[in-house]
Amino acid sequence: MSRNTSPRGHFAVILPSTNTVVEAEYQWMLVPGVSWHSSRIYIPNPKLDSDEAFESFSKDLKVTIADAVKSVMTCKPDYMVMGMSSETFWGGKTGATSFEAWMRELSGLDVTTGAASCNAALDVFGAKRIGVITPYQPVGDEQVRNYFTEMDYIVKSVYGLKCDSATSIAETTPEQIKAAFRAVDGPDVDVLVQAGTNLPAALVAAEMEIELGKSIVPVNTATVWHAYRTHGIMDQITGFGSLLEKH
Repeated sequence: MSRNTSPRGHFAVILPSTNTVVEAEYQWMLVPGVSWHSSRIYIPNPKLDSDEAFESFSKDLKVTIADAVKSVMTCKPDYMVMGMSSETFWGGKTGATSFEAWMRELSGLDVTTGAASCNAALDVFGAKRIGVITPYQPVGDEQVRNYFTEMDYIVKSVYGLKCDSATSIAETTPEQIKAAFRAVDGPDVDVLVQAGTNLPAALVAAEMEIELGKSIVPVNTATVWHAYRTHGIMDQITGFGSLLEKH
């Protein structure tokens, strides 16, 4: 659809109401002729201080996702982007596929998810052995591990930061994120991956690619890259690592 302000695409972005990082990082990676249009999934309880709280958080997401999609569809977007990742990994390969199908059914649009984006990026890099960092509790880490294992990657290690609330994820410092990447790196790891869209890792990951000498797939960067490429936007963007710059 031709638009005056964004002729190359109106991208709907679905994100949790507690998230403050997605919109900022997506905006940094915005290319001319494109616009982001956010709709928030209401989260009544942001606590994530236990496995039980994390599972409750995931259930809350499911309840109001449909409302968020219904709201943003009134601006007639061209493409749907999930600015959340935990739900997209949940249930392994089957769960991820079912979630994508549900989102397409709700919106009638092509959909980019965090899980699918990371998988596509790892394929581009030819990675087989990965190290993963997350902001999650162990139950969330296990879902991420299971997804990548079922997608035929060898998950060498997962480092969960165990953030105690959905909002505190965004308060994680660059040094904490760097330490987490170092913790899952090793000579037997091809590529590092970061899950959790409220973890401010896009710029940090680009720095760590230089320090560690290997590619890193941050979920927000991968999601923007996947949405652009799937929608036919091939702009290469510097400052956010090798994925957007070279692929």
